Amino acid sequence: MNGPTPQTNRRGPRPNRPVALIAGAAGFLGSHLATRLIDDGWRVYGVDDFHTGLARNLAHLADHPDFVFMEHDIRRPLPKIAGLAQVWNLACPASPPHYQDQPIRTATTSVVGTLNLLELATQAEARFVMTSTSEIYGDPEVHPQPESYRGCVNTTGPRACYDEGKRMAEALCYDFVRQYGTDVRVARVFNTYGPRMRLDDGRIVSNFVAQALTGQKLTIYGSGRQTRSFCYVDDLVEGLVRLIEVERRPETPVNLGNPEEYSILEMAEMIGRLTGRRIRTTHDPLPADDPRRRRPDIALARRLLDWEPRVPLRTGLAATIDWFAELLAEEGRLVAKPAAELRGAAARRREPAGGAAVSLGLAAPEH
Repeated sequence: MNGPTPQTNRRGPRPNRPVALIAGAAGFLGSHLATRLIDDGWRVYGVDDFHTGLARNLAHLADHPDFVFMEHDIRRPLPKIAGLAQVWNLACPASPPHYQDQPIRTATTSVVGTLNLLELATQAEARFVMTSTSEIYGDPEVHPQPESYRGCVNTTGPRACYDEGKRMAEALCYDFVRQYGTDVRVARVFNTYGPRMRLDDGRIVSNFVAQALTGQKLTIYGSGRQTRSFCYVDDLVEGLVRLIEVERRPETPVNLGNPEEYSILEMAEMIGRLTGRRIRTTHDPLPADDPRRRRPDIALARRLLDWEPRVPLRTGLAATIDWFAELLAEEGRLVAKPAAELRGAAARRREPAGGAAVSLGLAAPEH
């Protein structure tokens, strides 16, 4: 089996650490999860091919003794890792511009990549978490969306590479449960935001914040009356950790997201206030198959995981805006500064913005 070319870390791991593997570790969510698991005492193998992940998201872990990075495309099998207890699949572009850019790659990452990770977890007898998506529900006819809702999805449209890829990944997960008894947990992740999002992510929060801070008009697709719910990344990671730690495996996927619902126009107004500038907008046509409403029913997560979001939208946005402002200032593109009264709230959740480009060496898997 051809795996990633290994190099040995200069600093060895601390002893007696449980081992987890995160596919998509250089992404927005994956990098936050890696930090959380290391803080919780895990040795983490981070896997990413940098298709949409960014090396700077892992800069703070590059020399950590309990972090091992492997540059690898999960569509190829991974090597065995000694002591592996958790496998996390967060590896797939999640924003429409990115997953539609190379749709075949998106679909095969969800399907072939998930198959490879499920086989790795099954061989290791490790717990497996699949991060699925609210896109499973498509343009929903049921509101809010419970896990039992089967969705309203265009199976051949421009979003199908992602929607149907995730549906097939879920099917594989439960086939492994039935055929091999693999301990699989599936999270259906709704809109999540926070520091380390890409500037060109293409979704609502990153688009609006970047446009506001650089003095541009905010682009609103359609009327702006369509709605979304927004979960801060710290809350989402907490939900994922509770999902993998709960002793009894949930029989179905579990929605993770914030049940508070806002229109796109409301978000534009709020981001205008938080960036301290008067917002101007421009309207573009609504993309094909873009959902009109999106809001999770999280009753199952409350009951099984004792979980619900805690970070208020205003607080999370302040931290996110502050992070984007630092990044844009480094690039010389910052025009508007975050509103002064929110600097304290942002500082309490502050992350380093970008820093110098980091080179992540590859460390040898333990055999």
